[in-house]
Amino acid sequence: MFSPSQEEHCAPNKEPIKYGELVVLGYNGCLPNGDRGRRKSRFALYKRPKSNGVRASSVHVISTPQATKGLCIQREGSSADSLQACAMSLSPTEELAQAGTDSSVTGIDIKQGSSWHQKSLNLPEDPGTEILQAISSRGQHSISYTLSRNQTVVVEYTHDKDTDMFQIGRSTESPIDFVVTDTISGNQNDETQITQSTISRFACRIVCDRNPPFTARIFAAGFDSSKNIFLGEKAAKWKNPDGHMDGLTTNGVLVMHPKGGFTEESKPGVWREISVCGDVYTLRETRSAQQRGKLVENETNILQDGSLIDLCGATLLWRTADGLFHTPTQKHIEALRQEINAARPQCPVGLNTLAFPSINRKDVVEEKQPWAYLTCGHVHGYHNWGHRSDTEANERECPMCRTVGPYVPLWLGCEAGFYVDAGPPTHAFSPCGHVCSEKSAKYWSQIPLPHGTHAFHAACPFCATQLTGEESCVKLIFQGPID
Repeated sequence: MFSPSQEEHCAPNKEPIKYGELVVLGYNGCLPNGDRGRRKSRFALYKRPKSNGVRASSVHVISTPQATKGLCIQREGSSADSLQACAMSLSPTEELAQAGTDSSVTGIDIKQGSSWHQKSLNLPEDPGTEILQAISSRGQHSISYTLSRNQTVVVEYTHDKDTDMFQIGRSTESPIDFVVTDTISGNQNDETQITQSTISRFACRIVCDRNPPFTARIFAAGFDSSKNIFLGEKAAKWKNPDGHMDGLTTNGVLVMHPKGGFTEESKPGVWREISVCGDVYTLRETRSAQQRGKLVENETNILQDGSLIDLCGATLLWRTADGLFHTPTQKHIEALRQEINAARPQCPVGLNTLAFPSINRKDVVEEKQPWAYLTCGHVHGYHNWGHRSDTEANERECPMCRTVGPYVPLWLGCEAGFYVDAGPPTHAFSPCGHVCSEKSAKYWSQIPLPHGTHAFHAACPFCATQLTGEESCVKLIFQGPID
């Protein structure tokens, strides 16, 4: 689509290998106060020098009834029945009497496959903590499922040389690769205080295959600094028919895959919820309901170009490396801006020349800034007439067609990742005034984005403002120079 000199994205077959990029909806190219370290509006996922992926390896069932404490390890591949038998096998008090003294247990049987082996363990009042510490000391990852006050299942994970893992969340701790905070509608100052964030500190993880076709999969929840994911007693969790444990995070991780990829012909897909183990479920009745949705067996957690990931407070767009290769770049958008300005559009009343400000000054209203009536689309320079006493403060009467509607400054959409094509910026979102190509505007106008705990509405991808009006966007009508 573009010449090599215009491209800012590496071709998929060039080093370093890029798996894709995550772009936070609601930001027009960068955070309001600038990108800082791991907190930014866009995050590229590259193949790591050394793999850091993990995969499930063994299951520890920790039982702590009043009279006894026990541990059993079930290796991957054991049956669900053996898991249940293992959990119950250590509960008789006679075994404890034979095993040792006071609150410690020694000589506990550990089942490996079909045979039993003796292993000495010293379990304190909280065996779950002991096991997690033992796993962590070996540098292993784990997921803990608290079934009740008396029983916890710990799934141990081992290194996977064939995958890379990237973690996203609100926490600034080192395990988080991409720090995401609540998006403020309208692209306000990002120092605005959020009294209570709904984004999890360790929200989700993306696992990418290190070998072609570099498939990326998403999972709910991320591992903390102790390499553990903890699902408490109140979290939604369950044991699947095949015996493996699974669960959901408090506010959930929602994913929507567009139909037909991320192109001008794409249509919105259906929002689903992703589990901790990567299974796909229908949405819960409310965001944090205890009851999970229904398993969707014919859908997967594989991300595709244009997939949306909602973390309940921020929504991320996934762009694949190949998709980015065919996407407009910042240079292309800058060329379109200069092309519009070179045509010298004029205010039809004041006859003064209008010009979109440079990308570096995209948040400052300038004297030559184009303004538009978003009901009809007529573009003017700024003026202070047309107020109607019976309308809202930001609504004016267009002097060209007498239509009453919002009158706002126009801003060029600078985040190239949101464009579905390379068309000229001819349409504006209502009521924010962000301008992009026609097909991009119409695509985002039909995408329902999660809002709050159970609502959905379309929003401008450049500022997260809820869209209004019949079409949510309007075709702009520029007047050329008279001379």
